[in-house]
Amino acid sequence: MNARSILGAAALTLVSAGSLAAGQQVPAAPVPQVAPDTAISAGQIQRWFEAYTVLQAQDALQLSETQYGRFVTRFKGLQDSRRKHQVARNQIMGDLRKLTNPQTGSNDEASLTERVKALREEDDHAAVDLKKAYEGVDETLDTRQQARFRIFEERMEQQKLELLMKTRLNARAAARGRGIN
Repeated sequence: MNARSILGAAALTLVSAGSLAAGQQVPAAPVPQVAPDTAISAGQIQRWFEAYTVLQAQDALQLSETQYGRFVTRFKGLQDSRRKHQVARNQIMGDLRKLTNPQTGSNDEASLTERVKALREEDDHAAVDLKKAYEGVDETLDTRQQARFRIFEERMEQQKLELLMKTRLNARAAARGRGIN
């Protein structure tokens, strides 16, 4: 199965899952075009899923036209903040894996201490930034919409995990079909 097939299945699953969960007809959704056998990065899939989530939010939260513009701006800020902190955290965790690897790691206690401290600081900064971002989003919503937003985010995260699992299973099945283990 090539990258285009995986992406098409992923996009269709995303659209279908979101629409079926909301009891809606499955809309025709544009699938981003990818050249055959082109590798799709996890970052690209994440950005596509984030864009899909923004589109689904208007209906899920029953946003008015006047709310939508402010909401989208702040919601994208929340997504950007999450992504930025996750990238930074992943970098630090990678450093820690290298430093603690029995085969390649060093016994540099100072480097380990510095990286653990950096991880704590990153987690602290993330908590502050995310709190501010959520406050910004909440300012655009009434109380009922704030509650629906939390439920919506939980549902979107579950759909993302299901999509990733299905995509991995499809990729494995395709690889087995081609004799790749």
